[in-house]
Amino acid sequence: MPQLTAQIKRSIAQSITLAIGIPFEIHQSQPISGGDINSAYKLSGQILDVSHPYFLKTNHADRIAMFEAEAEALRQLSNTHTIRVPTPICTGTTDAISYLVLEFLDIGPSIPSSEFGRQLARLHQVSGSLRFGWTQANTIGLTPQLNPWTEHWAEFWQVHRIGVQLDLAKQKGAHFKQGDRLLAAIPSLLADHKPTPSLVHGDLWGGNAGITRSGEPVIFDPALYWGDREVDLAMTELFGGFSPEFYAGYTEVYPTDPNYPSRKNLYNLYHILNHFNLFGGSYAGQADRMIDRLL
Repeated sequence: MPQLTAQIKRSIAQSITLAIGIPFEIHQSQPISGGDINSAYKLSGQILDVSHPYFLKTNHADRIAMFEAEAEALRQLSNTHTIRVPTPICTGTTDAISYLVLEFLDIGPSIPSSEFGRQLARLHQVSGSLRFGWTQANTIGLTPQLNPWTEHWAEFWQVHRIGVQLDLAKQKGAHFKQGDRLLAAIPSLLADHKPTPSLVHGDLWGGNAGITRSGEPVIFDPALYWGDREVDLAMTELFGGFSPEFYAGYTEVYPTDPNYPSRKNLYNLYHILNHFNLFGGSYAGQADRMIDRLL
């Protein structure tokens, strides 16, 4: 990834200035570790003689559409007034990099709480679409995520989620021995499930959620679309799970369907296949085992 040169920082500072309408100058850029996809920095500067930080994400210049989609997703989540997200400030390209500037939130190590669960449930209760999909394609990690408007949930999950990931795996030379059989079975597996479209985060694992040091739940790095709310709940269980208090708070506001446990592995298979397509390794075996269990 290209380094943050003085010229790049001046260009980003100018973009922030245009966005907020007040002069801003970057005094310091501190790298932040933890991301697999983008480079991240805390930008320190001043607005009207008051210290003010921003959060900066960068990638190669051809990734600008990814950042533009993320900024729009954050705006849509913010407009629900249900759960805190970082406010997007600006996006752009300069000197072979693309970037996204966000509000800087001081997120502590707290475990997602019952209030976190209640707020996610309220997000999932927001109405606004009769179909599944979104206004544009976005990404899940670096993988393109297609969101064409689709009437039926089973078709959406079969074609635009599992089908896409299996096709990508084939292009990499991988073969999941029962992948095609599972794909054909999805309409049957979801035949009796008719969810109401919910605005979902789409990539809700522990690394994309937290609590500010003032105690406010926050979610970030969305892969947004209108889908079955259970996809978010399933992913919270995929990499270690959230706290029991989180799930108690969620069900207090929006009780889960009794048959949710029978679907969560099908939903999490999407993320395991995506991890295989991004990182390879043991995710292939994990995907095969999940497919076997589903069949």
